[in-house]
Amino acid sequence: MPAKLTRRDFLKLTGASLGGLALSPYLPPVDEFADGRLVRVATTQVSIYSKPTDESSIIGQVYRDQLLNVYDEVNSGTPGYNPVWYRVWGGYVHRARMQKVQYIFHEPAQPVRETGQFAEVTVPYTQALRKIGAKWIPLYRLYYTTVHWVVGLDEGPDGQPWYRLLDELLEVNYHVPAQHLRLIPDAELAPISPEVPFEKKRIAVNLATQTLTCFEADQPVFTTLISSGRLNSNPGPNGIPTRTPAGTARVFVKMPSKHMGNGSLAADIEAYELPGVAWTTFFKFDDLPFQGHAFHGTYWHDNFGVPMSSGCINMRTEEAKWLFRWCMPAAPAQEIHPLTLDKKGYGTPVLVTQ
Repeated sequence: MPAKLTRRDFLKLTGASLGGLALSPYLPPVDEFADGRLVRVATTQVSIYSKPTDESSIIGQVYRDQLLNVYDEVNSGTPGYNPVWYRVWGGYVHRARMQKVQYIFHEPAQPVRETGQFAEVTVPYTQALRKIGAKWIPLYRLYYTTVHWVVGLDEGPDGQPWYRLLDELLEVNYHVPAQHLRLIPDAELAPISPEVPFEKKRIAVNLATQTLTCFEADQPVFTTLISSGRLNSNPGPNGIPTRTPAGTARVFVKMPSKHMGNGSLAADIEAYELPGVAWTTFFKFDDLPFQGHAFHGTYWHDNFGVPMSSGCINMRTEEAKWLFRWCMPAAPAQEIHPLTLDKKGYGTPVLVTQ
């Protein structure tokens, strides 16, 4: 068990920590343009085009986790499903596989609440390390807007304060620099419109239009584009078809932070590991066994309106957070167990139509 920081240790560390952030080996490099608009390459490889159309010539490639300065955002009208391009150094990249990111640093909290607290990553990515004996071993990269369960504050390998995180899937701890995470106030988990009767709330998903609408009685109160499962009925790696099924369902389990993927301790940035998927609201179809379908935040693409997932409903992270707070069962911070991170119980009806 890592030694806890005393208040004196904490003050000494935080007094010197913020000044060295730009030189941290646990962050992507910072250059003189880092205070401008930035995007992160969120897939293995993206092409840079000479013009904002995929029919123009390819003049270069950028690779996963590279950061690009955005000089302009262009709606070129093509492709019709997502016509937005970013003008970057030398040309244009399409929005679909890019993530808008920022660098926002925070003073570490002292002490961390004994029952744990949720926190979101506020830098493009931060490198998690796992302490094995006296060694610090690289593990996952944790990406901007992902949400994690903070269970402690320790001295990291650089002598600075690092948060100790709990991985709910593997039940292991690992650490990240504390300045890279923002502790989420309990108020941000407060239920939205809890006065509306249980039977008056419902969620409608239209797979044809790739839209989601929330209703209170017959009044729509929220609507947005989503990305449902890819249009393939063949089973994926988990044996479940990637196509999101149509039918009636109910919200089943709500988890502010969920490790998705293969569930391995892998440092490879190309491994299928998605720790900290934010604001995950699982739903179960009435006529199917529970298969893990969920609404959740998405940081690995910006291609909403197009089927992209392995069966879940991908949403923009801030919109998934709204849905998490609005639908039933309610999951205020004080009712979320620090080990399971869930809130079980049948909840708001979900209707998925083709």
